[in-house]
Amino acid sequence: MEINSIKFNKKYGQNFIFDTNLLNAIVKDAGLKKEDEILEIGAGAGTLTKIIAKNCKRVVSYEIDENLKPIIYENLKDLNNVKIIFKDALKEDIKDIENNFQNNYSIIANLPYYITTPLILKFIQETKRVNKITIMIQKEVAERLISSCNSKDYSSITVLLNFYGNVKILRNVNRKMFVPMPNVDSAIVQIELEKNKYDCDEKLFSNVVRASFAMRRKTILNNLQKGLNLSKEKVLKMLDSCKLEPQQRAESLTIQNYADLTKTYFDIISHKSKL
Repeated sequence: MEINSIKFNKKYGQNFIFDTNLLNAIVKDAGLKKEDEILEIGAGAGTLTKIIAKNCKRVVSYEIDENLKPIIYENLKDLNNVKIIFKDALKEDIKDIENNFQNNYSIIANLPYYITTPLILKFIQETKRVNKITIMIQKEVAERLISSCNSKDYSSITVLLNFYGNVKILRNVNRKMFVPMPNVDSAIVQIELEKNKYDCDEKLFSNVVRASFAMRRKTILNNLQKGLNLSKEKVLKMLDSCKLEPQQRAESLTIQNYADLTKTYFDIISHKSKL
């Protein structure tokens, strides 16, 4: 396969990997088993797809750029356990995607930076069938996902992802490994999903977290009042029941703090609380 024959489409944020050692390392990091079914998002030139397919039962790969059809089909012509779908996975209904799988599945992806957050959230919030997600993303974003409270990188996406699972950086990848070369380095991140490990309503948890981080310079009291449409008195009592100070800011709360707030909020809206 000639790299020079590929027409890179800037609007899709395409950065491909052709280094076989790195591709094998990504698949090894993902911890694939022969019985695994894999959803790949972004087939690219099919280089990663090919190695994934040799290490698992089946691969279903979504690719948005139909101009890559000849290259993908040429690269994967000897494999019979790969299905390529030329559609935008971010816009596809989860049910339509999951109709391709017999059992639970895992995700592997070399994601364009601009769709990282919405695509991850789509799969962790809309389905219970994903076991783990192994993704190549911008290093700066990866560091944000594993940041601790009271740090500048700690944000709503940090809290949300760690609510749904255990997030870790597996390896850093130099920008020089990509074609064309991006302006930043990348990292391989793995999210091992753990169902409701904080034992609270997922949708309400998301609402509480998003409300809390809506305006970072505002206090948790102000943000929860406005974001959840609650009286000052109710929010003060919520915070007090969770042993939190009204002048704290969103980045100072742990994930457990947010889970406790969510449970208290649930009691309020379901009229189980005297708040």
